[in-house]
Amino acid sequence: MELKVYQNKIKVAEEFSKYLIEKSGTQDAFHIALSGGSTPKIVFDVLADEFSNDIDWKNIHLYWGDERCVAPDDDESNYKMTVEHLISKVDIPEGNIHRIKGEADPKQEAKRYGELLEKELPKELGLPQFDLVILGMGDDGHTASIFPHEINLWVSPDNCEVATHPESGQKRVSLTGRIINNAKTVTFLVTGESKAEKVKVIVDREEGYIDYPASHVAPKTKDLVWFLDAAAAKLLTSYQS
Repeated sequence: MELKVYQNKIKVAEEFSKYLIEKSGTQDAFHIALSGGSTPKIVFDVLADEFSNDIDWKNIHLYWGDERCVAPDDDESNYKMTVEHLISKVDIPEGNIHRIKGEADPKQEAKRYGELLEKELPKELGLPQFDLVILGMGDDGHTASIFPHEINLWVSPDNCEVATHPESGQKRVSLTGRIINNAKTVTFLVTGESKAEKVKVIVDREEGYIDYPASHVAPKTKDLVWFLDAAAAKLLTSYQS
């Protein structure tokens, strides 16, 4: 894995935006799985406000790594957040936006979205392949919507699964490990001091790291990049502030 550590969240957002511009400019269709959460929100703002003219949006296809089972206009919707902070600010064709329908029956939607990936994405090793999967990580070490108490969903034979938030019981549709690890590139966007402990356990592979879903992110291409701010990276043995 590659670690990129920056001073603060804004710098992470700026540098990730430059990284995305470089990656996406090399091909006619670039398929991205987006993440929800506070850090991607900042990244989307910076990307749209400062770098939108540097990307050919007609070549960008947006998908989601996970979605809460709520309506698309609900404040908890990852889709709504992305519309407000990115999609509404850039000139991307409507046909390039492939949302998870959080308002639908979760099981049926997981099946539908898995089939959509089979149809829309190029194949590699017999599986749909994203050009880039953007992931966050929770304080509990979860990623996408695969939580520690349901870590078995990571190795599901299906492209998507229905996950359950451990505290609220909220249902979510999530990509599984077979799709995430088949991507050309996987990036983590992780900021904030509250993430530092889990970042250290997972990156440094300390005792118990295997219990956290984020530790199972290992793309077959070996192209895994962590974008961290100094607060999230502060406990890493490989990082000196």
